[in-house]
Amino acid sequence: MKIALALCLSLLWMSCGEIVHRELYEKTDHFVDQLTTQYQSYGILGGSQHKVETSDGKYQIMPVGRLINVKILEVVDDDTYRALRDDLARHFDKDNRVRDVYIAAAGTVMIDCRN
Repeated sequence: MKIALALCLSLLWMSCGEIVHRELYEKTDHFVDQLTTQYQSYGILGGSQHKVETSDGKYQIMPVGRLINVKILEVVDDDTYRALRDDLARHFDKDNRVRDVYIAAAGTVMIDCRN
C-alpha cells in the first residue's frame, strides 16, 4: 500500500511540472525550433524584438544569439530558479538541439542551443 501511494505521489509530482509549465514549455520549444528552421542566431540585440511573456505574466522568454533566456517576473529565491532550471532540464533532456540548461550569472535560466 505504501509503495502504491509513493508511486502515485511521484507521478503526480512529475506531472505537476508539466502542467504548471505547459505554456512556458510551448514558448521555449518554439524558440528552439526556430533556431533549427528559421534562424541561425537571434543576434546579440535581436532577441528583444522576439521577447514574449506567458499569459499569466509569470515568465519572460527572450532569445539572445543561440541562447534562450527565461526570467521569472516576480521576486523569488534561488531555490525557485533552481527548480525552474531542473524542470526545463528535464523537459529538454532528450532534445539534442539543446546543449545545456543552466542558471546564468545574472540569475536567470539559460537554454543553450549553441552548436
